[in-house]
Amino acid sequence: MNYIKFFNQISISDVPLVGGKNASLGEMYRHLVKKGVNIPNGFAITAQGYQYFLEKNQLNDEIASILAGLDVKNIEKLKEAGARIRKLILSAAFPQDLHAEIISAYHKLGGGDVAVRSSATAEDLPDASFAGQQETYLHIKGNYHLLESVKKCFASLFTDRAISYREDKGFKHADIYLSVGVQEMVRSDSGVSGVMFTIDTESGHPEIILINASYGLGEYVVKGVVNPDEYYVHKPTLRQGFRSIVGKTLGSKARKLVYGTGDNIFTQDTAVPFEDRRRFALSDDEIFELARWGLIIEEHYAKLKVKSFRQRRIRLRRKKSKVRYCPMDIEWAKDGRNGKLYIVQARPETVHSVRQRNIIEEYILTERGRVLVQGASVGSKIGAGPARVITDVQNINQFKEGEVLVTEITDPDWEPIMKKAAAIVTNSGGRTSHAAIVSRELGLPCIVGTVQATQILRTGQEVTVSCAEGEFGKVYQGRLPFKVHKVAIDKFVRTKTQIMMNVGDPEIAFNYAQIPNDGVGLARLEFIINNSVKIHPLALLDFRKECKIKPLPQVKKKTRQIDDHICRKISELIQGYKKPSDYFTDKLSLGIARIAAAFYPQEVILRFSDFKSNEYASLIGGEAYEPNEENPMLGWRGASRYYDPSFRQAFDMECQAVRRVREEMGFKNVSVMVPFCRTPEEGRKVMEILKENKVINPNVKCQMSNQIQMSNVKKTSISNRLKVYVMCEIPSNVILAEEFAKIFDGFSIGSNDLTQLTLGVDRDSPLVAHIYNERDQAVRLMISQVIKIAHKCGRKVGICGQAPSDFPDFAEFLVEQGIDSISLNPDTVISTRLAIAKTEKRQNK
Repeated sequence: MNYIKFFNQISISDVPLVGGKNASLGEMYRHLVKKGVNIPNGFAITAQGYQYFLEKNQLNDEIASILAGLDVKNIEKLKEAGARIRKLILSAAFPQDLHAEIISAYHKLGGGDVAVRSSATAEDLPDASFAGQQETYLHIKGNYHLLESVKKCFASLFTDRAISYREDKGFKHADIYLSVGVQEMVRSDSGVSGVMFTIDTESGHPEIILINASYGLGEYVVKGVVNPDEYYVHKPTLRQGFRSIVGKTLGSKARKLVYGTGDNIFTQDTAVPFEDRRRFALSDDEIFELARWGLIIEEHYAKLKVKSFRQRRIRLRRKKSKVRYCPMDIEWAKDGRNGKLYIVQARPETVHSVRQRNIIEEYILTERGRVLVQGASVGSKIGAGPARVITDVQNINQFKEGEVLVTEITDPDWEPIMKKAAAIVTNSGGRTSHAAIVSRELGLPCIVGTVQATQILRTGQEVTVSCAEGEFGKVYQGRLPFKVHKVAIDKFVRTKTQIMMNVGDPEIAFNYAQIPNDGVGLARLEFIINNSVKIHPLALLDFRKECKIKPLPQVKKKTRQIDDHICRKISELIQGYKKPSDYFTDKLSLGIARIAAAFYPQEVILRFSDFKSNEYASLIGGEAYEPNEENPMLGWRGASRYYDPSFRQAFDMECQAVRRVREEMGFKNVSVMVPFCRTPEEGRKVMEILKENKVINPNVKCQMSNQIQMSNVKKTSISNRLKVYVMCEIPSNVILAEEFAKIFDGFSIGSNDLTQLTLGVDRDSPLVAHIYNERDQAVRLMISQVIKIAHKCGRKVGICGQAPSDFPDFAEFLVEQGIDSISLNPDTVISTRLAIAKTEKRQNK
């Protein structure tokens, strides 16, 4: 055959012959099937076959004439030129020999259902994604329909978006040829499909695998028609054999694309049953199988010496080393008949892998306003302008440069105007949808999956689109002021004092981890409970399904009951979990693991819950369990809750989550911290509970690290032993520091509470706010004393309070006292590091 190559005859060096997509499929089929990666067989109609088709039909000169002098910014002229060329190609006939070769190869493949995919010879280059530029046709069967689909693929080289994209990237139209891949269909119409990236698509964190999944054929995920499930997997711990899923988000998955029922209806849209929408499309085992394949594919391509799949090298700053990697964008499908997973496409990721990584850009809103809609954020930028609501691609000529595009979804036909937008907002789609991929490449803020943006926003309305506030992007009313802070991180010097971070929100941990740091000095568990769990832990433990109908029995020693309304809320949130307690530990462990993964292998110090009673009462069902305290700040909080019989079961669930994160998920970099521990006796009680929950080794009598105390523990467990710190925020922690040092591995100074209790000031009271001062001499003496005692006892001491973030001179004081680490709010890490470096330099003179 002159114009056909089967996958086993193709390698990645054949991009000029069969295009990037087919070259990649051939490379994987030849080398990765034997490593256990399932890839459907197929063949490619070569670029020479496409050229032969044009030559035999004498189309080259006419196409060149139509494109000569075309201004792609003129949307009407662009549409007219594209339509004329496509009509020419679709009206042409196949040369007899090419016709015969295609049909022969099709029957050799089996003559059944196939996917027909375009593969341009310039696509999937390291600096150009060509995402969705050409067409794919699914569920094609029979000689006639196959040939028509091939011809449509040829014509798709001249869609409006493809012509415009090539002009923007500087490619000559005559230099780009098209190959067509014909691949056995995976029956995901009755199964599941989606996209996998071997890099975090938002932060560019290279040690994360992101998987999107939805029901039916994969086009709906790629085009953003559905809001899919999202799963995050951590690569280093996955390589070690741990079950390291660090994020799971349930998508709505309302629609799916399935096989059509008529002779000429290849695919059709249908609704997903409600019960399927409410469950994850993939099991954990399937997530891990896909993630392992992602690692195999990435590692294979990282070794190749071919320019179009060149090695990427990135400096992981916190490891002081260079890691060779090749981030990949992979499409996969699960066959609903045999239950097997398959890889159907793979290409290099083209946004984060080529960006300049020594510059950090931080977008900061300086004012807030009314939130009109919100959805999943893409990128971390902010944009503003008048909204332009367009629901039909036929009306894109109405769009003006600098407007905010608001639409249902985008596909490649929208690209000529997307590059002119200040921001993009869609009703549907996830972070791997077309709108998200193109927005990243263009460097635009984009919010997907808002559901009602086209109904709520109005054309001409001034809006601000913010993707700089974590997982959820927000569209604010009006133009709000914002600033952009750029920092060259490659100029930073290391400091003797560890510079750590205070992190609460797991959703933005991957972004924070890009800032030069030495780990996390304070990860707030209560933030995860408040934002992810939302339910009081005791309400979950008492929850029974029958409470949907009648209230729970009265809680012991309480007069209030959990009413039907609260029960309905709980029932809705825990949908899909066998036990309510499983919901708590799962949400908690995922949040902890995500922070641990972001900063791995640096230490992440997790503080056990430190809610006050009034804060616990605000959780769903919380009022039934919490006392009314006159001063919750000094009441039932911290360690005193953990061993109290009325709260002990809730703390046990926190311990179980920590144990799961360390032992099942492999994050040995997680340490824990006990807050508001008033006496050494309280400390010993908490340590006993940790032993009972097997969070720490029960053979260790206390946490003393000298050889005598540790003689009964194996060396392997010493290196991975859970470290337990205590917050130093009460004067008794300073006065009895030597006693606390016998129990805990170290201290973390909480300057807020320590100031409050040293000066006797209620920090919530405006009447005495003028007295509250972390830099007061009494507070400084307390801090200086505990640092000296801790070091005398061979214990680490750090600080995680607000003061070092707010006052550079206070940070300098801490360095002068010899503190081991300072944990700061992320927005002050860079400036404070510079100040500390200067202080250390003065000390060394």
